[in-house]
Amino acid sequence: MADQLNDETAIQEAVRERYAAAASRVSAGGASGSAPGRSCCGADALPGCEAEVFGAALYGGDAQELPETATLASLGCGNPTAVAALHEGEIVLDLGSGGGIDVLLSARRVGPTGLAYGLDMTDEMLALARENQRQAGVENVRWLRGQIEHVPLPAESVDVVISNCVINLSADKPKVLREAARVLKSGGRFAVSDVIADEDMDAATRADMQQFTGCIAGALTRREFEQALADAGLAEIEISETHRVHEHAGSAIIRARKP
Repeated sequence: MADQLNDETAIQEAVRERYAAAASRVSAGGASGSAPGRSCCGADALPGCEAEVFGAALYGGDAQELPETATLASLGCGNPTAVAALHEGEIVLDLGSGGGIDVLLSARRVGPTGLAYGLDMTDEMLALARENQRQAGVENVRWLRGQIEHVPLPAESVDVVISNCVINLSADKPKVLREAARVLKSGGRFAVSDVIADEDMDAATRADMQQFTGCIAGALTRREFEQALADAGLAEIEISETHRVHEHAGSAIIRARKP
């Protein structure tokens, strides 16, 4: 397992398999895990990780008007659309859009003059997201297939980048943040929910692929995230923990701005 975590391709395939399976379960009429709300922790919840701290329960009433399959497929650790302060007419990009809950919520917030992009590498999730969009009747959405380390959009093309518990799953998080900075317009905003690791996370947890695909082992520490954001050219960096998701990690709201 430890050798796999040094192999970017192995990490991407393990992540793709886990979330493709989650999408397939939802599309077949089940939840993304063994019960609604159990998501990033998966059907076999990880040690020290409570199901209630991930998933649709974190959206409160925001998702009530969306299709049930959008909420069942929610795999996140927060509600980035609630902290991104979206405005009418803005262009939003969701990194790792999954079943589309954050894209659909964003599209409604930016209105018909705005646009929400959803980027995901998993065909099963994109198919589910398109069906959720159809059921929701939301038109100002575009789905992109690709990796968050290689965003298929031109430079300075979006006003806001959001993401929900996905950056920790990347094998090259600094590259993800550089791509986010690249596609942001001048003055654009970065507003994500993600897992932040404690400085003392143990080596056994760090070396466990199941813990990695479960959103824990790959998480940056606060210090590492701040440095990576600054290295990407982002400023006004704020990281605020919202709740604990594991004995060695917490969910946080992470904000920054492109100068």
